[in-house]
Amino acid sequence: MSTFNDDGTMIEDRTQFDLTHEISEAEQKKPWQSGLFAKTLLKKHDLRIVLILMENAARMKEHHADGTISVHVLHGHLRFTVQGQTYDLLPGNIFALDASIRHDVESVGDSAYLLTI
Repeated sequence: MSTFNDDGTMIEDRTQFDLTHEISEAEQKKPWQSGLFAKTLLKKHDLRIVLILMENAARMKEHHADGTISVHVLHGHLRFTVQGQTYDLLPGNIFALDASIRHDVESVGDSAYLLTI
């Protein structure tokens, strides 16, 4: 029996992820449209975890999330720009941002991170 529906909605009361396997599987799907790959690992009414991989120089234009977010860099180098201020994020860094704040994301080299909303 599967732990998830097709859209990533969790139907069991617990789960775990092998991020090394998830990243390896994503790498095999290159080339990615716009240099980005995103996979929702977990989706609940109060929590969403998304694995995002970005190729060098890939960029997410300015956008916002309806909920508070955190970004946990797994590898690579991300550049987050929020209200004119730039934050360089490296592996092991976690960056949190309040709901509805507009930001953009650029990858400096190939990068992978977990987005939690």
